[in-house]
Amino acid sequence: MKDIRFNISLYIIIPLIIAGIAVLSTIAAFNITMYFSERGQNPGQYVFSFGMIMMVASFIIGLLIARRLLGPVEQFVLKTEQLGILKELSPEENKNIDQKDDMGKYTLVFEQVTDLLSRVDSQRMFPNIIGQSRAMRGVFNQIVKVAATDSTVLILGETGTGKELVAKSLHEHSRRSGKPFVALNCAAIPSGLLESELFGHEKGAFTSADSRKMGKLEFANGGTVFLDEIGDMPYETQAKVLRVLQESQFERVGGVRPIHADIRFIAATNKDLTKMVEDGRFRQDLFFRLNVFSIQLPPLKERKEDIPAIIESFLSRQNKSVSISTEALQVLSSYQWPGNVRELQNVIESAAVLAADEIRPVHLPGHLTRDWKTGAISSNDMEPVSDSQNLDNRLRELERAMIIEALTRSDGVQVKAAKILGIKERSLWHRIKKLDIDAKSFKS
Repeated sequence: MKDIRFNISLYIIIPLIIAGIAVLSTIAAFNITMYFSERGQNPGQYVFSFGMIMMVASFIIGLLIARRLLGPVEQFVLKTEQLGILKELSPEENKNIDQKDDMGKYTLVFEQVTDLLSRVDSQRMFPNIIGQSRAMRGVFNQIVKVAATDSTVLILGETGTGKELVAKSLHEHSRRSGKPFVALNCAAIPSGLLESELFGHEKGAFTSADSRKMGKLEFANGGTVFLDEIGDMPYETQAKVLRVLQESQFERVGGVRPIHADIRFIAATNKDLTKMVEDGRFRQDLFFRLNVFSIQLPPLKERKEDIPAIIESFLSRQNKSVSISTEALQVLSSYQWPGNVRELQNVIESAAVLAADEIRPVHLPGHLTRDWKTGAISSNDMEPVSDSQNLDNRLRELERAMIIEALTRSDGVQVKAAKILGIKERSLWHRIKKLDIDAKSFKS
């Protein structure tokens, strides 16, 4: 016999059960009242007795529903606490939890588990990009959403933020992952040779063209082309790239036969293309074709929580075993990093060469620190002094760096971090809130 079942939402079933009990109680109370009234008896005591019975029955039904729904949730929360994967809460947070009801506690647990799963998922899906801060997880979320499509992507960000890594991740998570990924830096190739690199050339197209050459676009057919520093592309070449985007075909330099190109384009720049369009240095139509979906990469100074993990990754690639001292990490965490991750990588590689087994402030470049013995931060480590960049702001940066270093050493356990810093746990919790530090990102 065919099993016929209908799945009905709990949002419908539970209100129907409650409404049904209310309707049945009303009908039954009305019938009891009419029955005893017709016989000249007072129905009050009978209605009252019936009401008490219905109250008990409603309580039991409600208890069964709550147990049925909340039982699995309670088991989940209990197992989660036993596994020890949730962050260690401060006294202030524990006090707030004690004041919450069960649903408030469950919501807090779900938020922490969701955050943890987001970090694990990010690390699994993007092993080549180091970063577990909220800013980077937002970038990962954008990559996952747009990678499955063939939309053109424009990656924006300062120099050294890892735009090519993001472009490779977009390719690896797309349906073109098995096809070629071709990267071309428009700023590194002379303007006279860029078209030949992109489109290829026929034999005799120009003086040194001794043979036919296949261009990057032809080689990447079916795959992805990454045009780095698109803002440095010559104005004349932009028109030809626009044609490829619009018509999916091009000709080699000196050629007349159209070549079909099934290519997904990803472009990147550290320049303000909108301003360049206004100044007439970048084609507006090409800008609109490129800016279908844009990803803004945060500079390193806006995700300093990731600095310890990035340093650890760089040190693991060295030929010798080198660690980093607390003072050096404080200096590195307080610096503004105008060159972003690339500058940090160069600093770590240089310091690893100079250090025997531990990187100390003395091994860092002179513009990062003025006096490594006291751990003082040099004036070059921060932005130029202004009305808003006074002594208090500089001390705030140093305090932030020390807290980040302590959280790193304690794997995000605030009790241990407070002991390292020599302050009370409640004081640390308030400082983390005041300095807007994402303490969750340090949890192992």
